[in-house]
Amino acid sequence: IFLTFYFFLAGEMSSLHLNQSGPTEFVFRVLTTSPKIQILLFCFFLLLYIMILCGNSAIIGVVCAYSSLHTPMYFFLSNLSSLEICYTSTTVPLMLSNIFGTQKPISLAGCGAQMLFFLTFGGADCFLLAVIAYDRYVAICHPLHYTLIMTQQLCIQMVVGSLGLAICLTLPLTALVCSVPFCGHRLEINHFLCDAPPVLRLACEDTHIHQAILYVVGIFVLVIPFLLICISYFFIAITILRIRSAEGRRRAFSTCSSHLTVVLLQYGCCSLVYLRPRSSTSEDEDRQFALVYTFVIPLLNPLIYTLRNKDVKEALRKSVSRKATSETL
Repeated sequence: IFLTFYFFLAGEMSSLHLNQSGPTEFVFRVLTTSPKIQILLFCFFLLLYIMILCGNSAIIGVVCAYSSLHTPMYFFLSNLSSLEICYTSTTVPLMLSNIFGTQKPISLAGCGAQMLFFLTFGGADCFLLAVIAYDRYVAICHPLHYTLIMTQQLCIQMVVGSLGLAICLTLPLTALVCSVPFCGHRLEINHFLCDAPPVLRLACEDTHIHQAILYVVGIFVLVIPFLLICISYFFIAITILRIRSAEGRRRAFSTCSSHLTVVLLQYGCCSLVYLRPRSSTSEDEDRQFALVYTFVIPLLNPLIYTLRNKDVKEALRKSVSRKATSETL
């Protein structure tokens, strides 16, 4: 499905490109020109990428394998891990291929396709974090009605709706960014991926309208879901404070602390890239923040949820024990 959609988008971008005197390709600025540092960076980022794939795949496999984890909370968690895998796989392989100093060109169509997938999976990630906050709100504030409210059909609709809403917001934005006129036939992007802000910096015309639309999309993807998360946790905090036993308050808070940690990391870094005024940002800062939400957050997600969740840790322990037993036999 992704490949079919990629080639469809590539055709659309190519036809769009024929109608403007823009570049035929982009190149990414190399991180360093030192061969030794290039090898170290390649090995380091490759190791992080493998850890991201293994960690998130382990969560998906454990949730699917154990019926005790077939609940809305773990259903959302496994989908979040799936988005993290797609999210990093959109950018990291191309980044690794360009790390050794050879500037491999990417066409306008390819750049637009990468931008679309990167923004779509990132936006769906943010929406899904808001959905998880609502799930925690229902579980803590309305525990007796939890199974009646969080039905399987509603959970599927929320996940599909998160991805669909992200596509509806990012597809027009990607088309708008790729339709601006560029000066030259081969331009260098001071980044390791085709993101909207660094591509807009290469435009030949005034991009204030494009920047305004980018801020509007950022508000829908970042600000509104974050406000909904804050509202959910406001009512959750009130409910937790009403619990008389200290053990009950601790257990209720432990189910939310992992999610809050991920929310602060995800929304904090993304807001610094997409919601800050362009005059107060630099390309190098954007690239540094992009490294955080491309590598660090997808890597921390499985670690945070695993280390802070007894059910997942127990399921992982059983999986390891079964594998060790089968290998022994």
